[in-house]
Amino acid sequence: MKDLLNLLKDLSEAPGPTGFEGPVRSIMRRNLEPLSDRIETDGIGSLICRRAGMSTSPKIMMSAHMDEVGLMVRYVTSEGFVKFQTLGGWLDQALIGQRWQILTTEGPVNGITGIKTPHVMSGDERAKVFKKESIFLDIGASDKEDAEQRLGVKPGDPIAPTSTFERLNDGHLLLGKAWDDRAGLAVMAGVMESLKETDLPCELFAVSTVQEEVGLRGAHTSSNLVKPDLGINLESGVAGDYPGISEYEAQEKLGAGPAVFLHDSSMLPNLKLRDLVSKTASESNIPLQYNVLSGYGEDGAEIQKSEGGTPVINITVPTRYLHSHNSLIDYRDVEHAIDLVSSLVQKLDDETVNEIAKFD
Repeated sequence: MKDLLNLLKDLSEAPGPTGFEGPVRSIMRRNLEPLSDRIETDGIGSLICRRAGMSTSPKIMMSAHMDEVGLMVRYVTSEGFVKFQTLGGWLDQALIGQRWQILTTEGPVNGITGIKTPHVMSGDERAKVFKKESIFLDIGASDKEDAEQRLGVKPGDPIAPTSTFERLNDGHLLLGKAWDDRAGLAVMAGVMESLKETDLPCELFAVSTVQEEVGLRGAHTSSNLVKPDLGINLESGVAGDYPGISEYEAQEKLGAGPAVFLHDSSMLPNLKLRDLVSKTASESNIPLQYNVLSGYGEDGAEIQKSEGGTPVINITVPTRYLHSHNSLIDYRDVEHAIDLVSSLVQKLDDETVNEIAKFD
């Protein structure tokens, strides 16, 4: 894909906390509109792009979510500090000492999560994890009135992590925030571009979903509109290739290709579709990994439950340090994922999809 690196940068740096995905949606619309025959949104903001094929059947739904874990303004204290509500699954210790951006109607307001200096902490305090309820955002306001009147901060305003994209030490690894799931969005855009001159055996829908991090909500509503015959969910994977995490917990490695989730707490994949993905990767000499997780939840689960049951696979870009201000992916894994999904879609004609969905 041309300009893939720039697209990854734009997606990573764009603010898009759960429920407030507008800037990310604009990027996806700009990239997908020239590659689509029709583009629309569902009632909560998921972006649905349709690409016609040689046949109107089957309907293939690719999905990737636009939202990232973030915060929301709960209230402003009398001293002008911001107390917040988490959006999505943050570890409390990942919140401390980080930069944030409050997305007010008047424009962005920068802040930092504050904590008592260790110079005055007791020994017990130094050893404990500070709970999110005790953490606050310092936005440089003199008091509540200053925060609300001058800076325009109001309860309900979304708060996004602040982090800049970079190619780590000029290698293959890309450092940035929100690879969960901006990596999947980049793969989806890459697939649409890769197939733009191809006669497809299916209708292809590229769906950028909202509110995945708080209950897979956009996948539910958009599936109701698309009514897919088969789903390909594109996600950030869980790498297990660094100190402190075991192979039992996660099996993916950066640079070893995209991965397929064989189990997570929300979904088991269709086995015939799993086998077709494996065969496609082998035929195209694309490296492929597998991951069995105890936890995790992803949009494929909602697609799977739509229309009386839909065959779905979850294909991932391995990622280190999920749900934090800084995470890592390997550029080569993104490219391989684009190649894999592009090859897979071209195999999904009526006969193949019907066979995948059939149970003896």
